[in-house]
Amino acid sequence: MNYFAYFSEIEERFSRRRGSILLLNTLDWALIETWREAGVPLEAVLRGIDAAFEKYETRKARGRAQKINGLAWCAQAVLQAAEEQVEASTGLAPVAPRARESGFETERVAGFLERNAGLLQTRNVAGQAGLQALEDRLTATALRLLELAAELRGPAPPPLDELDRILTVLEDKLFAALEAAAPETELVALRAQADRELATCRGKLSAVQLRQIQQQFLHKRLLELRGVPRLSLFYMGHEDPNVPELEHETGPSA
Repeated sequence: MNYFAYFSEIEERFSRRRGSILLLNTLDWALIETWREAGVPLEAVLRGIDAAFEKYETRKARGRAQKINGLAWCAQAVLQAAEEQVEASTGLAPVAPRARESGFETERVAGFLERNAGLLQTRNVAGQAGLQALEDRLTATALRLLELAAELRGPAPPPLDELDRILTVLEDKLFAALEAAAPETELVALRAQADRELATCRGKLSAVQLRQIQQQFLHKRLLELRGVPRLSLFYMGHEDPNVPELEHETGPSA
């Protein structure tokens, strides 16, 4: 499916079910991107959003519902809908859920940080014209990831929401360095590609949303072209399909 259509269809359904215009934030966009990259069908995402809101409306009628602040409130329902769709397509009967860890145990998170540090350390661009600043940023980010991994194993590990805020800041600095180092012709070509793919969705998105999703697309492509990994804990879920995605810190618990 068209890259932008996947995003816009999900945002449209979420906004309609919520009953008010709520711009998705960066973490919400990241969550959508993890679903797309993990191969979660759009139909399953939309069904999961509907199921989550039906559950919410039942709770609201009983006076026990909290305000929905983000798309992550629907994450578990989307995961369940995706699993049910796979079962239906393969003809398998649903199985009882098996016990599993949270997916964000200290050692696993620390390993995720260390693997990303190793990937950044192999991105050697030193000596290329105009790319020394990018090399410095990659090196500094790798060292910071190793520091964070050590802190996680220490006596006072940072909370996961604080850790992910740090990783988001590190990503933002990487994005700035990648854009600054990219040739003008490459950036123009990437923006032209974004405009072409976004053409069919422009009527469904505000100017702010258009800029946000265009920037997401640009960052994604620059990371792919340079072999730079995503740092947010949202992307840990790609390593194991049985690991749930990190819940948005402002979203109410299910």
